[in-house]
Amino acid sequence: MSVKSCEKIEKSQVALTIEVGTEAFQAAVEKAYRKMRGKINMPGFRPGKAPRKLIERMYGVEVFFEEAINIAFPDAYEEAVKEKELQVVGYPAVELVGDATSDGFTFKATVPVYPEVTLGEYKGLTAEKEEVKVSAADVDERLKQLSDRNTRLVSVEREAKEGDTAVINFEGFLEGKPFDGGKGENHRLELGSHSFVPGFEEQVAGMKAGEEKDIDITFPEDYHADLAGKAVVFKVKCLEVKEKEVPEMDDEFAKDVSEFDTMKELKADLKKKITEERQKAADREFEDALMAKVAEGITADIPDAMVENQARQFVENFKMQITQQGIPYDQYAQMTGITEAKLLEDAREPALRQVRMDLALAAVIKAENIEAADEDVEEEFKKLAEQYGMDLETVKKYVQADQVKDQVISRKAVALVVDSAVAVKPEKKTAKKTAKKAEDKAEKAAEGEEKTAKKTTKKAVKEARKEEE
Repeated sequence: MSVKSCEKIEKSQVALTIEVGTEAFQAAVEKAYRKMRGKINMPGFRPGKAPRKLIERMYGVEVFFEEAINIAFPDAYEEAVKEKELQVVGYPAVELVGDATSDGFTFKATVPVYPEVTLGEYKGLTAEKEEVKVSAADVDERLKQLSDRNTRLVSVEREAKEGDTAVINFEGFLEGKPFDGGKGENHRLELGSHSFVPGFEEQVAGMKAGEEKDIDITFPEDYHADLAGKAVVFKVKCLEVKEKEVPEMDDEFAKDVSEFDTMKELKADLKKKITEERQKAADREFEDALMAKVAEGITADIPDAMVENQARQFVENFKMQITQQGIPYDQYAQMTGITEAKLLEDAREPALRQVRMDLALAAVIKAENIEAADEDVEEEFKKLAEQYGMDLETVKKYVQADQVKDQVISRKAVALVVDSAVAVKPEKKTAKKTAKKAEDKAEKAAEGEEKTAKKTTKKAVKEARKEEE
């Protein structure tokens, strides 16, 4: 193998022209012969026993060339990438240059590579940072969430109404025939949740246990192609009607849901926790805003492959989340009308933002020569073990040290940007929107999102936990 040329082209791609010589190609032809000879019929020979020279004489010397090229290409390509020290980020587009002969062949591989990144400003930046405030209404809302989690569903002998949960069997029919994804048994449907096709829940309201009913529905025009705009009939049987039994908000409730004896103590603790959550959320929002500015300031010719790979990763994560919620993704897609192509299209813009963020972070790390000492990595392992309530050695078994090291380095890079930044008060917003936004941020912070980290240890820790159990 020899690299005849290595040319940088647009979108951070490299065009490699690679020649596979006689010796390497003839070795590949021999492998192709051994692989294919059992499928070639030769008079006077049992299958797989005909000599290579006789087969080539009968069918032409090129009979094994196509398979030989497929065999020789991967090794030649990998050697060329290694020789030119390319940091490849996607699959190559390959084309033959001229025809293959017994002396070998030449091919051109156009491959996306990690782009050159020029940093803009990343120190002394300015971003908004919200002042954390917690009101009595915020505490009451958290209490309501506790109440909802401790609310029981009890059967009632009356018609179902909004807020009730109807346990139903249903099956949908299109032009008299059942359709895929339109059947369910013992399904718990909260009326007013709007989790079904528009118009369905409203017609379940008023049903009693044991009652059967045909519900006419017309699917929205933007629904799944097979059902968009179609009129269908759902045959529904109500098995049970359940209403919510809400607990009293008193000291007994506080004892039941916490380690506190009084509602006053519980409220004080909730206020403290909300404050901590919102402070973490405000810190994370500040970090994200700063890193977004760093990402916007870089100059880089980003290859499409990096964005496509990130978009596909977002989609795969989404599918996994849906499955973890107990809904098969295929069924979810059928009921919502979503397609993978649409998911990928919607994911492209956030994927580009994430790629720019990753490039910016890597550039800061390189510019500042940021490293992680062994003791830093060990301390991070201890934090993970404590966070997940697991044995330290078990965590180390499932989480790679390099993974943790990358995470520590990334965190140091973000801290460098944050420590040099200036926080300013945000513009005034309506109280309702501000409170909602704060709750959303707090929830994200509680989930431990690591948007700027290059890798995550969450999946590995989950595997470790399963092993321990």
